[in-house]
Amino acid sequence: MYAASPSGSVWRVELPSLAVSEEKSVERVLVVVAHPDDCDFGCAGTTAKWTGEGLAVSYCIVTDGDAGGSDRSITRADMARVRRVEQMEAAAEVGVTDVSFLGYPDGRVSPSIELRRDITRVIRQKQPQRVVAQSPVRNFARIYASHPDHLAVGEATMCAVYPDARNPFAHPELLNGEGLEPHTVDEVWLMTVNQADQVIDITDTVERKLAALRRHRSQYDDWDKLEERMRTWMSATAKSAGLNDGRMAEQFQVVETA
Repeated sequence: MYAASPSGSVWRVELPSLAVSEEKSVERVLVVVAHPDDCDFGCAGTTAKWTGEGLAVSYCIVTDGDAGGSDRSITRADMARVRRVEQMEAAAEVGVTDVSFLGYPDGRVSPSIELRRDITRVIRQKQPQRVVAQSPVRNFARIYASHPDHLAVGEATMCAVYPDARNPFAHPELLNGEGLEPHTVDEVWLMTVNQADQVIDITDTVERKLAALRRHRSQYDDWDKLEERMRTWMSATAKSAGLNDGRMAEQFQVVETA
């Protein structure tokens, strides 16, 4: 796990040993997150790698991030519109053009049956072999990764993957009303987890990840500090997997769900 703390401009990071991932044959990936920018923090370097290899990656963003930012002069409705635009721009930086926004209220997400249904709908529409999601388990070493919306979306996504998306009798309106047949997801990759077991070397795509993060202009103002922190974390992840100095990586926990 991460144990990062600032000391001046130096960040200390401790991670367990990880293994570099050996990719399976996958054609479609669905990334499900709570807020605009969550996918860019968690897996944008990996996403850029996958799209560069020809995988079809789709995003499902549960909220519009209307509670984000520090500008009190802008209405929350306007902030939601801004953040949708920013997320579309960020997605394009890493080769993603298919983005679904569910429009749930930022800061008030729960793993409700309605959210499970709405994520199930997207899974059945996109038919991914792999779903990338936020962890439903609180990470006490990195509390910012465990925003309540992240935990709720992680839990709802896991429930949508199993059992809802594959069960024809779950959310019958999806099958009977919308004609969406059941779909079984082969595996879930959890981001920012306590028990990571796979890493992806993103050295060749890290600049695209950082470019995607910079598209979220309404959320950050000290880009140099943010980039320094991200590079430190990604370098530590790479080092823990035995990669050479100068490499960058993102980490995941892979859950077999087929």
